[in-house]
Amino acid sequence: MAEPLLAISDLSAGYGETVVLHGVSLALAPGDTLALLGRNGVGKTTLLATIMGHTRRHRGDIRLAGTPIGALPSYARARAGLGYVPQEREIFPSLSVLENLEVAERPGPDGQARWTVARVYELFPRLAERRDHRGNQLSGGEQQMLAIGRALMGNPSVLLLDEPLEGLAPIIVEGLMAALNRLREAEGLTLVLVEQHAAMALEFAPRALVLDRGRVVHDGPSQELARDPQALQRLVGVVG
Repeated sequence: MAEPLLAISDLSAGYGETVVLHGVSLALAPGDTLALLGRNGVGKTTLLATIMGHTRRHRGDIRLAGTPIGALPSYARARAGLGYVPQEREIFPSLSVLENLEVAERPGPDGQARWTVARVYELFPRLAERRDHRGNQLSGGEQQMLAIGRALMGNPSVLLLDEPLEGLAPIIVEGLMAALNRLREAEGLTLVLVEQHAAMALEFAPRALVLDRGRVVHDGPSQELARDPQALQRLVGVVG
């Protein structure tokens, strides 16, 4: 079996002395897409933040392309190939769309720069139209496009997305999902998607991992979970 691109083993982490994640393990091959599900407050955001180095790791191992990254600062993890789209988007409000993209520009870990401003504009034409507008002049959907585009400018091999569809109109959600499908199918990115819309996430990602109280309580094919409304209700709190 080929070595996983992202491998997490027996990971416990949290904030200060407070442990939120307990013994989490998972492995993703290049090109895999994972839906990370669970009720509010079970540790989904904490897991992404821990992968990026924003929390305190109490125990366990995080490896990217076989290299341990658990002791690296966040910027070094980004340079190693992790891209992060936080729930709060965190774009720079006083910078233009173009400046937000340019400030994040760096080659990937292999030295290649597959993602450029022009390619981000191709993926999100609306950003090209708004290139001179400041971050605080954008709509919520435009800000989310910019947050994803900015993460891509780091040329990551793994993209972590924390509820990118939250609070957006259905037509914007449709466009964002089309973009994510392109990233998976045409670009071969490894994606981890945290999403409250369980049915949409299960349809998008072939594999689903469910957290409850910081522990993995389900890890398997998405369609099996989607076809079991009782399990979905028990694990995630929704039906379908």
